[in-house]
Amino acid sequence: MPAPDPKSQRPQRIAVLPGDGIGRDVTAEAVRVLEAAAERWSLPLELVHLPYGADHYLATGVTLPPGQMDEFRDRFAAILIGAYGDPRIPDMRHAADILLGIRFQLDLYVNFRPCKLYDARLCPLKDRSERDVDFVIFRENTEGAYVGMGGNFKKGTADEVALQEEVHTHKGVDRIVRAAFEWARANGRRKVLMADKSNVMRYGHDLWQRVFAEVAGEYRDLESSHLFVDALCMQMIKAPQQFDVIVTNNMFGDIVTDLGAALQGGLGVAASANRHPGRVSMYEPVHGSAPKYAGTGRANPMGAILSAALMLEDLGHLEAAREVEAVVAAAIRAGETTVDLGGSLTTAEVGARITRAVASGAAVAG
Repeated sequence: MPAPDPKSQRPQRIAVLPGDGIGRDVTAEAVRVLEAAAERWSLPLELVHLPYGADHYLATGVTLPPGQMDEFRDRFAAILIGAYGDPRIPDMRHAADILLGIRFQLDLYVNFRPCKLYDARLCPLKDRSERDVDFVIFRENTEGAYVGMGGNFKKGTADEVALQEEVHTHKGVDRIVRAAFEWARANGRRKVLMADKSNVMRYGHDLWQRVFAEVAGEYRDLESSHLFVDALCMQMIKAPQQFDVIVTNNMFGDIVTDLGAALQGGLGVAASANRHPGRVSMYEPVHGSAPKYAGTGRANPMGAILSAALMLEDLGHLEAAREVEAVVAAAIRAGETTVDLGGSLTTAEVGARITRAVASGAAVAG
């Protein structure tokens, strides 16, 4: 049976929320790359640009309109989002409502972070090659310390008591651990490591220990192991080549993924996917909004572009996803980068070079 004509496929609607600060700059370049990929491979992408961010909130008092989460869930295939944060909104309510709201209300329990070195000169560790830094981290994304449970007693006095609670459920731990093993098996990785602090967090992290052992028993073809999170951080510096897949809780995942980003050259090249397999998912670069750099051309768009590549992969466009990643890697090796990676190009110039290479299928030229 012949393959269906992509032009006849139902459009895959992509919600584009550029966010604040440099989020708007880098998202614009990711969109250009997506448009070039859609044109070259006749992908059924429909990009829907939405205004929700600091400017919209300050003008209207609305972070997201009523029913928007249902709209995301029912009418979109994916969400591409930029960085959020604006000093005009000190409590960052809009960022919490939009970014954390999407993660929690759409139940995007997998935060997937590739840690891949594209050029050895970018690694802060001496004598390391691209082969030494190539692993992924599965961060649990909807539980742990980020649920916002706790409170203050006698706040503002010398007797103040502050409580901050973690929440871990069997269901939540099981599904993130299982996602890590499934990804490892599907992608030819041999090892899955779980990191916790169960020697101190004796209740919640004991649950992680027990569930990890249960799930690992179903994947006897893969090697399973454990490190306390402090030992993991040391080993990521000493011997990153030992890792294939790491799975951990929400707070520790937040920390070790940024350490992984440093190993690959910094937050400017760090991509992420917030997934619920089989449902609408969200894709974002992991750097902040850096408002003082907005519009200056200093922001690195590669993290946003690589996040778009993860989105293409999840939408089933594997050839396009791999090509976009390959073009970004070629740009890095050629020195066609922004200043954070040692180059001299602006945000838009980097985006333009990657867009042209994706559109033409040619390597990035110096």
